[in-house]
Parts: sequence; C-alpha cells; structure tokens
Amino acid sequence: MDGEPDLCIGGTWRHASDGGTRYIVNPAHGGIAAVVDEATPEDAAAAVAAARAAFDEGSWRATPVSERAAVLDRVADLLQRDKESLAHLETMDTGKTLVESRIDIDDVTSVFRYYAKLVGAEADRVVDVGDPAVISRVIREPIGVCVLIAPWNYPLLQMSWKVAPALAAGCTMVAKPSEVTPLTTIAFVHLLDEAGVPAGVVNLIQGSGATLGPALTGDPAVDFISFTGGLATGRSIAKTAADNVTKVALELGGKNPHIVFADIGSGVAFDNAVDHVLTGVFLHSGQVCSAGTRLIVEDSLAADFVAALAARAATIRMGDGLDPASETGPLVSEQHRDKVEGYVQLGISEGAKLVTGGARPADPALKDGYFYLPTIFDSCDRSMRIVTEETFGPILTVERFSTEAEAIALGNDTEYGLAAGVRTSDAARGERVVRALRHGTVWLNDFGYYTAAAEWGGFGRSGNGRELGPTGLAEYQEIKHIWHNTAPGAAGWFKG
Repeated sequence: MDGEPDLCIGGTWRHASDGGTRYIVNPAHGGIAAVVDEATPEDAAAAVAAARAAFDEGSWRATPVSERAAVLDRVADLLQRDKESLAHLETMDTGKTLVESRIDIDDVTSVFRYYAKLVGAEADRVVDVGDPAVISRVIREPIGVCVLIAPWNYPLLQMSWKVAPALAAGCTMVAKPSEVTPLTTIAFVHLLDEAGVPAGVVNLIQGSGATLGPALTGDPAVDFISFTGGLATGRSIAKTAADNVTKVALELGGKNPHIVFADIGSGVAFDNAVDHVLTGVFLHSGQVCSAGTRLIVEDSLAADFVAALAARAATIRMGDGLDPASETGPLVSEQHRDKVEGYVQLGISEGAKLVTGGARPADPALKDGYFYLPTIFDSCDRSMRIVTEETFGPILTVERFSTEAEAIALGNDTEYGLAAGVRTSDAARGERVVRALRHGTVWLNDFGYYTAAAEWGGFGRSGNGRELGPTGLAEYQEIKHIWHNTAPGAAGWFKG
C-alpha cells in the first residue's frame, strides 16, 4: 500500500504488470485512505499459474494435517496480536464502526481456530464390504487450486471463511478481495506469510472484478471457485465455470424476512423485539447480506411496532467509524449511496409510505461522507420492487399478516433464501414457522448471530454450497474411495 507492492504471486510481492494503481476512499469523509496496485488479467493468469505450480509441485498438499492445523493456529495468534491495526484498517476501508471491526477480527480468529481443530479430528471412513480380505476406505484430499472472491462489506471476515478451510484442506489459492475494500486482505496475506504458509500457496491480486473475473473463473487450471457477492455476477461466474466443469460455490445475498407475531406482548418483550429488528436491518447501515430488510408483522401489533421502530431509528447516531460515539457509519461509496437513494425514490413512486429517513443526514459534519439516514417504508406489498430486490442499504419495508399461514407464505415469497427471523412467545408456533421457512439460516427470538461450527448459505437464488461448519471444509475436498484387496486372486469371470 502507498508505494509498497500489493500483489503476491508465487511468494513474491510485486506491483501490477502495467503499473496501474487504484485510490481507496475512506467513505466517512471521501478522502484517500490508500493507493494500491491494480492487477491486470495477465497478473491474474500468473497468480493462477503460481497456485497451480504450488499445488502440483509444492509440499502443502502433502503436509501432515497436524502441521497444517498448527499453521492455522499461528494465523489466529497473529490476528489477535494485530487486532487493533487490522480493525482500524477495516474501519477506514468499509466505514463500519471500530467496535464492529474488532468483532470481525475476533470472528476471523475463531474461524481459523475452528478449522485447525476440525481438520485435525478428521479420519478416514472404513466401509464394511462383507469380505475380510478387502479394506475399503473413503478418504478426503484437497480439491486443488481455488479462486476465492470476497465482497466489500465484510472483506476480511468473508475472505477468512474461504482461506481457512482451503488451507486446512491442503489447497492452494488465488484470493481476490473487492477492489473497493482490499486493505485488510493485503495485511492478512502478510500475516499468512509470517505464520509459515509456503510461497505460492496463497496468491493475492486485487482490481476490478469485470477486468479480472474472466481470467480467474475461466482458467482451466482452476479446480474450485468460491464467490460471495451479487446475483448477476454469480450467474456470470457459474456460466463461465461451466465451460470447464469447474466446481462453484456461490453466496449471492438475500432479501430476508423478519416475522414478528403479536403474541410477543408488551413491555420488555416488545422492546427487545423492536431492538432486534432495528439491529437486524440497520447494523453496518444495512450493508449485510443477511440483514432483516423485510419486517413482516402481525396486523394487531403493526401500528405500535412500526411507531416504536421509527422513534428508535431516528435516534441512531451516525458518524465516522473511528469515533467511539458512532453507532453506524456511512455507505461504502458514493456510487452505492446513489443506488440506495434510487431505491428510496422507487419506493415512494410505488406507493410505499415513507415513515422515517429517506434522505441524507442534515448534520454538516457528515456532508463529505456517504451517509444515509435509516429509512422505514410502511404499507408495502410484494408487487413493489423495493420489497423484492436487494437494496443493500438502510431500508426497512413493512408488510402485514393476519394468520400464521400468511406469515409463512410471505416469508417464503422471495427468489432468495439466505436468512430469516421469527419472533414469538409461543414455542410450538416458533418451531412450526422456522421449519416451514425456506432459508439457509433462521433465527428464533434472535437475529444476526452465527458460529464457525454451523453451516452458512442459502436456498434459491441466494446461491449454492455452504461456508463454515464441516460442510465448509468439505467444499475444499475431493472424496476418494480406495478398495484394497489384501489377498488378491484371479477374477475368474472369463473362462477361456
């Protein structure tokens, strides 16, 4: 960054082959946070070739599992050592609050700890075939060269969900962070070097996805592609990868319902429900793939609940993420704020009732940043694009229901299926509804939490494959069956 080479190819840090650079903007005030190298398609091809050579000719795939696990644990140690500097970079890059960034670094650490432990506990599966002379084993091997493409909203966290299991499995890889927020991933790859990851195992490039994507996803030397991002890009990657029959895992966002039943009652339970809905949609200014952007609330509760939400939303303190007083930061870029503003105008034109927000903040201290007020639309229905399309900003739409069946139908009436929330005091109802919802993660009387030990991913157009948990490791492994006859004899099939 800022003069130092930012591309890591084959264990060598280098500048872009054509000398290209990109300005990284701090969204809190619009100033330049850093200048980084902008890779070319030739750089991308070189990174894939380096990963291929490291897999085919290097030692990582054959490194004992215990040694790979030890490297992952060392990465976790280094992440904690550098927690403050990494969190500061993440906040400058994304605009999120420093509190959120510190939590992210802790979560990244837990992912590495988890996969270090999990891969060390794996064992071959022995299959009884009914013949004592035959030893039949099912083993796992690394899938090979992986292309890992992460989004801009959780740059280091989402990259860690890919890098940790890939390293644990014995794969080699090319990591490409979003060109908007690459700073922590650059620092992270330096930590991987320090932890003892061999040269060429992790290669790093950054730059425009439109420019680098085809060189990464269309290369026949690639064995697996893991992408987190938008639906349109995911479709394009899947089509390109299909030509080489390359395995793909896609996490493509969501339009996530948060269903609230009137049986929650009043008092503390009501206030807690308001608090969780508020956090679920406005954390990180709504720039969360699993944000609860669709409030689906029972008719008899709706008026009071929406009024309480609006009152709370109006008090959210916006500001620079480095300011301890800030509760939420800006949107990631001017272009993204323009997109969010476009959705707000669309909602108004579609007939949704603007309850609060719908504008940039009036505070002159925020005028140079890409801030946008928490926004709530009432009187929404499924005919509105603001209800069906992922806005990826601080926008909550409100729909109403009168029966449990209607709530379930509304919750499932989406092309996505990443996450959902249910709020009820009726345990039996809660179990019925969470089982009926077609979403990859469903929270009951909570919202937004995850653990490295449980799978993450979506139904429908939220993508395919899973990250985290044992399945997240299996994505980076091939299954091989070994049939060993310890007393071989003639087959005896042909008699001639």
